[in-house]
Amino acid sequence: MATLFVNSATGNDSAAGSQSAPFKTIARALTRAASGTTIGLAPGTYSAGSGEQFPLEIPSGVKVSGNEANKGSGTLIQGSGKFVSPSAAGQNITILLANDSQLRGITVTNLDSRGTGVWIESTSPTVANCTFTLCKREGVFATGTANPAILDNVFLKNSAAGVIMAGSAKGVIRRNIFQNTGFGISLQAKSAPLIVDNQILENRSGIVLAGESKPNLRKNRIEKNTEDGLTAVGKSLPDIGTAQDLGGNIFRDNGEFDLQNATGVKILAIGNQINSSRVKGLFELGNLTPTPTPTPTPTPTPTPVGTFSDINTNWAKDFIDRLAKMNIVNGFPDGTFKPDRNLTRAEYAAMLAKAFDLAPRRQATVFQDVAADFWAQSAIVKANRAGFLVGYPDNTFRPEQNLTRSQALVSLVNGLQLMGGNPNSLSVYDDRALIPSFATAAIATATERKIVVNYPTRTKIFPARDITRAEISALVYQTLVATNRAQPINSPYIV
Repeated sequence: MATLFVNSATGNDSAAGSQSAPFKTIARALTRAASGTTIGLAPGTYSAGSGEQFPLEIPSGVKVSGNEANKGSGTLIQGSGKFVSPSAAGQNITILLANDSQLRGITVTNLDSRGTGVWIESTSPTVANCTFTLCKREGVFATGTANPAILDNVFLKNSAAGVIMAGSAKGVIRRNIFQNTGFGISLQAKSAPLIVDNQILENRSGIVLAGESKPNLRKNRIEKNTEDGLTAVGKSLPDIGTAQDLGGNIFRDNGEFDLQNATGVKILAIGNQINSSRVKGLFELGNLTPTPTPTPTPTPTPTPVGTFSDINTNWAKDFIDRLAKMNIVNGFPDGTFKPDRNLTRAEYAAMLAKAFDLAPRRQATVFQDVAADFWAQSAIVKANRAGFLVGYPDNTFRPEQNLTRSQALVSLVNGLQLMGGNPNSLSVYDDRALIPSFATAAIATATERKIVVNYPTRTKIFPARDITRAEISALVYQTLVATNRAQPINSPYIV
């Protein structure tokens, strides 16, 4: 794919946009960028003073990249322009992100009154390894049917909030730091993101939920905020942990309450580290874990080296390597994995037996085509009793039949009893009309939980296609991540 280069100090907008002859402005590069283009920014300040025209509208499929390793330090986009939102009227914004666009390794500041750093309107972009600071309202605002991936960013000293979501926005907010930034996260209307592995500290309030927002919170550290750690008002109903899917959040040392529920409806918050005396309102706090002594943030464990000889350049390499390290997948005697080979229903049952605790929930079905001495008989029985797999109306299992992508997603969602699928979540898929009716609710749930991984095109789910060994590895690993059994992987193919 093409790369265009921009340097605000030495560039020239009449140049070719190459590394040796960069453009001066991002605005000029955007006029030349087709889908698949990367716009690489040299360190410097990109502002109206350097010739930029705001807001900068990043087109579909285009990536704007600075320095991800240092969260955009030294590469600043600062400015503001008028944008009329279809759902929220006139706004002052720095950057507008289209569907499948990416913003990576940039610092963003909007000093205008009520200024927003990045606006996301009913699109599914990625914002990763950026710093949002000194915005006069919030760093990122997502609304409409937005479904962004907001990953590994720093939100510091913004006036109103780090991230605000409204409308029916969903998506994932993962591994970010929200510090001294108004409200860390503010959710309104019917927004329902997955909020995972964030540090939310020293803000006015950590998380404020209003309207009918329904976020899912897992493994966040919410501490030392001046007012509450989390406040729920209106008809908001967060999932902070259930008996089947523990929260794993840490709430402590917040100025007023660690949790405050002003909705009048009981909120589940099971499996978190919290002092019950610091809670106000109706909460179900079963399975409390003692608050630990604070420890430094651990250094991420490096991805293990390649396990199989034929996956070094495969798109699913990281997923496969992680599962191999967990002894969930195996290769072949010749040292290969055969990632593009299809998977049978029997092979899938064997994989489930290694990946999940298949506790029985019902009586086993006696399948007439699964003999007692069949190699996968035990795994099929366990997966069937646990609710992961069912047979056909003629009382067969068809163990040698290939598994389809929609069958795999339905199996994972049903087996783990994951809930909450909104049909609107399927709007991200260009081929959503091909999703069979029996699978719509499960695939919506899988989408919201970030279980779905689509290669090579993130917006095409190919529901009827036979699944490959690479694809099932990605789906199973993402299911482990969604249920707090594995660490996240950064992949551009996760929906």
